Amino acid sequence: MSHVFSDETHRNLLSRIPHCTGREVADWLRTVEEGPSLFRFEEKVSWLRGEHDLAYGHAKAIVHEYDLRRAARKLL
Repeated sequence: MSHVFSDETHRNLLSRIPHCTGREVADWLRTVEEGPSLFRFEEKVSWLRGEHDLAYGHAKAIVHEYDLRRAARKLL
């Protein structure tokens, strides 16, 4: 997983996603989960951008959050 943003920048981007996209972050995380089986971070970002017309920063923040939560589930 690549380092994307500082923690503060990441949180700020996530907080703006619902306003900018009209969808909650949880909806976007489900979209990534249910999307194509892409392995590389940038492939997921590119897919979100192309398929859902997201801004680059928002797509990166969503994929980064998805990867963080997925890693946390593996630790439990």
